Amino acid sequence: MAVSGARPLVSWACDAEQVRGRLVPEREMPPRSPFRRDCDRIIHSTAFRRLKHKTQVFVFNEGDHYRTRLTHTLEVVQVARSIARALGLDEDLAEALALAHDLGHPPFAHAGERALDACMAGQGGFDHNAQSLRVVTRIERRYAQFDGLNLTWETVEGIAKHNGPLTDRGGRGIGRYLGGLPHAIEVYSAQQDLELWSHASAEAQVAAISDDIAYDVHDLDDGLRAHMFTLDDLAGLPLVGEALGEVRGLYPGLGVARTVNEVLRRVITRLIEDVVAEGTRRAEAAGVASAADVRALDHPVIAFSDAMRQKEKALKAFLFSRMYRHERVERVMDEAKGVLRDLFGHFIAHPKDMPPSWHDDLDQLDDQRLARRVTDYIAGMTDRYALDQHARFFDLTPDLR
Repeated sequence: MAVSGARPLVSWACDAEQVRGRLVPEREMPPRSPFRRDCDRIIHSTAFRRLKHKTQVFVFNEGDHYRTRLTHTLEVVQVARSIARALGLDEDLAEALALAHDLGHPPFAHAGERALDACMAGQGGFDHNAQSLRVVTRIERRYAQFDGLNLTWETVEGIAKHNGPLTDRGGRGIGRYLGGLPHAIEVYSAQQDLELWSHASAEAQVAAISDDIAYDVHDLDDGLRAHMFTLDDLAGLPLVGEALGEVRGLYPGLGVARTVNEVLRRVITRLIEDVVAEGTRRAEAAGVASAADVRALDHPVIAFSDAMRQKEKALKAFLFSRMYRHERVERVMDEAKGVLRDLFGHFIAHPKDMPPSWHDDLDQLDDQRLARRVTDYIAGMTDRYALDQHARFFDLTPDLR
């Protein structure tokens, strides 16, 4: 049985001693496992540092205490390691996937993603999960032997399959990819078969559900801080309302800030406990005995129970209506989309206004490849840099607050 540190792994965990390798073969470097090296490479990447100044929900100038892409990512890591440890999975692989899951996010959160997707309509579109793959396999340039970070197959697989299988066994897109695969995934798959028809490893599934848990709970915190709703507004929500009633019963008269922390502590604990229990139940019911068995299932092994899924769905619906579609957030994000659209149009017309490091073979690029080059450049920007660049080329730049 494989070992991560001193803890034995379950038989259906990914075994760091039996990795499928890297696209460019390298000598491994004990005592760090291949998955630990993946974590370290991601942490030292330029794209990871930029997450500090990329929007989660609120743009940077709205306050210092709101989540950024970086703080969100670190919270996902904490949840993922907790679940992986409880289940006996490889914590380093779960961490690597949590660290990498948002590397491809453009500035201004999902509004920025929608803006770039519209700009790239008819040219492969833009998908932040696919862009994360592009970052770690192509855009990062830190090593003499290869572009990207040359991560293990298991980590690259988990990044590509963050939302589950992308194709059927015949290679035809399924679900959101019925119209075709994102450009970055299609290009990379020609180099290395990621078995896009199958589920990813249990560790990758842990990272994906940890993403949901982290933003569900901590967007509640940010929404309360921004006065978009109150604790009393949460009283009727399943799970959250239950935790609120418990805290108020135990600590009558407790201040709002401490009440919020006590409530969210309980919510995140119960979500994690549910995933651990359901994952254990599903693995036993399916009789999985290896990581290959997990990939071959027709359903994920890591999930919420049916009862918890309904509660989590209600929480998401509340956040969607009261926070993500709040007039204040939508107004700022509409202006942010305009910033990225303007930048895209400008750099398509004036590609040499990009930094010199982006000028390679500019004169030889066809329209589609130029559009992809410009998109890569804009997607890598922080919120601040995007606004600075807009102010450089346009007379009026929104304040975004």
